[in-house]
Amino acid sequence: MAERDEAAFERLSADRLAADALAAGDPTGWFEPLYANADAAGAAPPWHIDEARPLLVDWATEQDLRGDGKTAAVVGAGLGSDAEYLADLGFDTLGFDVSPTAVRLANERSTHANARYEVGDLFALPPQWRGAFDLVVEIWTVQALPLDVRAASIEAITSLVKPGGRLLAIAWARTDEDAPLRADPPWPLTRTEFDLFGAPPLKTVKIHPVEDFLRGEFAR
Repeated sequence: MAERDEAAFERLSADRLAADALAAGDPTGWFEPLYANADAAGAAPPWHIDEARPLLVDWATEQDLRGDGKTAAVVGAGLGSDAEYLADLGFDTLGFDVSPTAVRLANERSTHANARYEVGDLFALPPQWRGAFDLVVEIWTVQALPLDVRAASIEAITSLVKPGGRLLAIAWARTDEDAPLRADPPWPLTRTEFDLFGAPPLKTVKIHPVEDFLRGEFAR
């Protein structure tokens, strides 16, 4: 008797939902049904892990990062693992996601009074969020969006950083800008796209290629 490969099933489900949303001209419309379907099945989306992303932890450790009551925002926070980690470090942390189901689950799972989760759309950010955060963390959100909204999504993310604040962006890297792209997300960022994170008024401090992070098709 054959057994279903749950990881492969989740990946196919994500690909199908993404394809339907993109065909309808809604680049973020697939996140809510994916989270809702996963929740109904007692599961999580295929990219979720219960701990903070290792590259975020590595960077924070290298920086000896301390919140000390400063503000942080996590873009596309999902179920909240990265936001909870920043709250652990002392940041007053907002995790936002376009999926109401993800936000509900993140609030239910949260163990920190200084972490909160709200529904937020990169393409319609509340005015009070702009320029409001000492630290903004973006991990793998932009690479899930089609190329024609990349610049707008990156501009929205950078607008969250307050003067003197910092932005950490982590994405898969595409070194050959002319290489054909797969039909479904994620679509790795080219260096030209990634450089947009450091456009004025921000300034690029460091770009660190990670060639050996896990096994996979792309570097980070």
